Amino acid sequence: MKVLHIEGGAHLYGGALQLLYLLEGLAARGIENHLACRRGCMLGRRAEPFAEVHGMPMHGDLDLLMSGRLYRLIRRLQPDLVHLHSRIGADLMGGLAARLAGVPVLHTRRVDNPEPRWLVALKYRLHDRVIAISAGIARVLQAEGLPSAKLRLVRSAVVAERFAQPCRRALVRERLGLPEDALLLGVVAQLIARKGHGLLLQALPVLLVEQPRLQVVFFGQGPLAGRLLQQIDAAGLSGRVHLVGFRDDLAELLPCLSLLVHPALMEGLGVSLLQASAAGVPIIASRVGGIPEAVADAVTGLLTPPGDIAALEQAMRTLLTDPLLRERLGRAGAERTRREFSIDGMVEGNLEVYRELLAGNQR
Repeated sequence: MKVLHIEGGAHLYGGALQLLYLLEGLAARGIENHLACRRGCMLGRRAEPFAEVHGMPMHGDLDLLMSGRLYRLIRRLQPDLVHLHSRIGADLMGGLAARLAGVPVLHTRRVDNPEPRWLVALKYRLHDRVIAISAGIARVLQAEGLPSAKLRLVRSAVVAERFAQPCRRALVRERLGLPEDALLLGVVAQLIARKGHGLLLQALPVLLVEQPRLQVVFFGQGPLAGRLLQQIDAAGLSGRVHLVGFRDDLAELLPCLSLLVHPALMEGLGVSLLQASAAGVPIIASRVGGIPEAVADAVTGLLTPPGDIAALEQAMRTLLTDPLLRERLGRAGAERTRREFSIDGMVEGNLEVYRELLAGNQR
């Protein structure tokens, strides 16, 4: 089986990282992978052992010439199917190119952002199958009019073993410049409004007084960085809340968190939640989108109503003052992640959709 994967994203996290895991798993099963991505991107470099990489210009949703470039690539490669992995122009332009070339095409939807019904009717007509990475996303798509016959569910996954390592407290001092005995609260998310960083900052002041050892670390990058720094300074939280950017050593630092907080207003599933659970870290998150699938309420963490600052503050207080509860939730999260969110399970789920699609195309 020959599969052409198309990913328009520029950074190796989130969906692009899931694609890298998929490419590795498919290659191990004898699938011939080809990857169309931005020229020189990190995903392309990391994917070279598992796929033939075709770098090209990709300029997002308004790159109307992308469909022509992808059409020519599809005609040259003659893949059995095309798998689209992002909405950054790839979903529409890649779908159009595959349709024109007469090749079966599927799209993995990773976000729960609502789309107008007219766009859903137009765009997803190009796709033979749509894979949702959570039941939450599937519900959004169905509500917007996507036919159930096209929809399949294959959840994202995490390399649990990479995060299931002991905390080395010296790294907290060495790499983050924080005290080794700090009570660390982390957020792992892009610095964009829908991830809820601003809500967390509003919930923190009293907790920081109650917990003198508490230090808050925002892992990630994004356009909201400047505004968040202003909010931190205006609230007098400098020295207690830290923006540390995107980290390659996240797997080593996560096990040292006492708590991961994810107050998102929208979320497809939340791979960072799976990573934290794999590291044995209890979670507080919003009850939105696919988050209740990643965090089992009162089992691996606590869920709060989205945007409810008082509930968020109380949930954090509950866990910060109860180390035994944190340990119990963290242990349950690690076990559940290994059991329900394995890379093998994700790869086999995608393969099942491939085989179904190709079998139907042969009839």
